[in-house]
Amino acid sequence: MAFDRAPGRAPVVTSDAERETAGHRLIKRIFPEAQVSGFAHIDQEVAFFTQVAALLRPDDVVLDFGAGRGAWLETEPSLYKRWLHNFRGRCAHVDGCDVDPVVKDNPTLDAAATFAPGEALPYPDNRFDLIVSRYVFEHLPDPEWAARELLRVLRPGGWICALTPNKWGYVALASRLLPNRHHARALSSVQPGRQERDVFPTVYRLNRPADVRRHFGHGADVFHYSTSAVPSYHFGSALLFRLLRLVHRLTPPPFDVGLRFFIRKREAM
Repeated sequence: MAFDRAPGRAPVVTSDAERETAGHRLIKRIFPEAQVSGFAHIDQEVAFFTQVAALLRPDDVVLDFGAGRGAWLETEPSLYKRWLHNFRGRCAHVDGCDVDPVVKDNPTLDAAATFAPGEALPYPDNRFDLIVSRYVFEHLPDPEWAARELLRVLRPGGWICALTPNKWGYVALASRLLPNRHHARALSSVQPGRQERDVFPTVYRLNRPADVRRHFGHGADVFHYSTSAVPSYHFGSALLFRLLRLVHRLTPPPFDVGLRFFIRKREAM
């Protein structure tokens, strides 16, 4: 079955300077190396997507699960980070799916499809060599369905690579204390440059290593690491940014801000 992507709209923002937010400028101010590369040497996403790049092969068929509109293409000023995020042209084919029809405007996909929550993903069994999920696990209300469907469409030996907040990190704790209806307004202040259309309800049901092992472990080997590196929620304040960096350094791993999962489907499944 083929899923053709409707022609997407060209990103509104084009230059690196236009992509910069107060947060990006703050990183350049505090991390000298960011004046060169556009990101800090402890950047969590660079570390994660470098691991993904080590798994990616030119003949792979890739699924971007929860691909959305590809907001990072418009908001990330670092050309290198945009390259790391973008798999199109680095593998044989990139599918993307989301519950939001805006996925059909994502220009980094070869094909896009929508699905209804709880229904089967619109792909045959064992289609994908690699599945990537960027900040999606925290939004999934039914982790049992997600694990079943992602493992179904992944070939034996293939990988699911997911980055998501840690349920016990301070970011997720604050998110759970604040009702979802207030998230967009709060994030516009706490995380400068965040757009309301890129804020979605969170449930945090697949955001602990134990949760991921429970739902995926019957058919896959689960590897993970936690990280607290560059603060993202700082109101644009250099003082708060520096204080949060200190908090991150002192935080025990079980309470780190973020989790990175690499889930390998077993060959015998």
